[in-house]
Amino acid sequence: MSARNRPLWRAIRLLLGASPWAFARGAALAVLVLAFGAALLGLSGWFITATGIAGLAGVGVAFDTFRPAAGIRFFALGRTVSRYGERLLTHDATLRALAALRVALLRRLTQADAATLARTRGESALTRLTSDVDALDGLLLRLLLPGLAAVVTYALTGLLIWAIAGPVVALVLILGTLPLAGLLLRALARRAAAPSEAGEVRLQDLQRSLIDAMRDRTALVLAGRLPARSEALAETDAQARAAQAAQDRAERTAAAGFALLTTGVVAAALVAGALLVQAERLDPARAAIALFVALALAECWPPLQRAMAEMGRMRAAAGRLFDQSTPAEPVPPAPATDGPLLVIDRPGLTLTLNPGEAAALTGPSGAGKTRLLIAIAGLAPGESQGLSLQGRPPEAIAEAELRDMVTLVPQRSALLAGTIRDNLSLAAAENTGDEALWEVLDTVALADTLRARDGLETRLGEGGSGLSGGETRRLTLARAILRRPRLLLLDEPTEGLDAATADRVMSNLRKSLPETAILAALHRGDRHAIFARRIGLSL
Repeated sequence: MSARNRPLWRAIRLLLGASPWAFARGAALAVLVLAFGAALLGLSGWFITATGIAGLAGVGVAFDTFRPAAGIRFFALGRTVSRYGERLLTHDATLRALAALRVALLRRLTQADAATLARTRGESALTRLTSDVDALDGLLLRLLLPGLAAVVTYALTGLLIWAIAGPVVALVLILGTLPLAGLLLRALARRAAAPSEAGEVRLQDLQRSLIDAMRDRTALVLAGRLPARSEALAETDAQARAAQAAQDRAERTAAAGFALLTTGVVAAALVAGALLVQAERLDPARAAIALFVALALAECWPPLQRAMAEMGRMRAAAGRLFDQSTPAEPVPPAPATDGPLLVIDRPGLTLTLNPGEAAALTGPSGAGKTRLLIAIAGLAPGESQGLSLQGRPPEAIAEAELRDMVTLVPQRSALLAGTIRDNLSLAAAENTGDEALWEVLDTVALADTLRARDGLETRLGEGGSGLSGGETRRLTLARAILRRPRLLLLDEPTEGLDAATADRVMSNLRKSLPETAILAALHRGDRHAIFARRIGLSL
């Protein structure tokens, strides 16, 4: 297996593992659909030929038309029912598989460092991630299942034609189709790979640029840049259309190739059957079966043509979602000791924090305050040198224990669309009542503001919109307080607050968490009474 296709197989294994039996039943029904279609057309061809021969021979009155007609109706109804069942099972299983894929990706992201997590919060990364997951739904529905069904159907049909019309006709049908079909599909995948991937990239660029233009339309009008932005959007749209046109040309060329292939195989089956009939080794009615079956089996290829035309898009998506980097070996969990809660011992920076103590971390922008807090929280693997929590580096603490011990409130707050109660409930215990929720809101000086609105049922928009920057920061801090951590890491907790509100919030925080060690990175407010020590970082 080539390195380029390895991510595709990883994606297929993950998607199949979500609902294997549903996919197996769907694959069986897909085979039945093709088999019933071939049987229907083959039996119809035999029936027409046999009745014509019987009429010419003058024995048409004695010819049994009831059982062939019943067989035709059976295959027609069976094909319809099988198609319905196949669509029902495979689409349901695909939706389950995509849900499992999203869960696997989220689980993987929880193990990433803070820099990776920050990048995934950007609009470009989120758009790409969503599009990549959607691209992989074709792996099963248009590639794996149709390909498997085609191979199995050809094998079963070949055996049946061998028994009915002999090995010559069967070999013409199988060997005349499968090798050339494989070459056509391979050529289509190679030709359409680049435009398929490029078209997807351009469509994503167009989507992001259009949203940005709509959001910034007032500023664009005032700056006189709206015509230039419109031209840029039109150029991106033209590039996307050009890539799509190139992909469509490749697919149409492949479709023409399959049409010629089907015509050639049908002609070869006709010639082989005619020669066998002339040699009196086969009767005309049975020879007609192979002819019509060859026509029916052409149904196998259109789904695979679509999948191969999108192979570039799917391969690129799988490559991004399942990169080939080797994760670092996890550090074995270590038991806690009786040492200090937090020890920082780095060149130019020494700090020891015990429960109930608080320290302010100061320094100019770019000095590394945020990076230090991220490393202490265990979100920067490989950067825990000189850091220990109860005698252990953050990487050597089990994830559940580390999250119970340490809570980080970053500069960029993360809230969800929903109510205030929904956002607080993310950190609250199951039995936490409204009284406790209002208590933490009082702690961060946000209770009066929310009581004037809809209280805990106040609804926030996407990303927590509906609150000011300072209110958003305080709501995130309230959520952190509900966790009752042993070590609370704060990155600019008073940014956007006036001096009186900042003083009130920090004082209430100390009262609410008297046994919690606090380390706060600050540009201002480091002289607050709760901070017994101030540690400065320099560039």
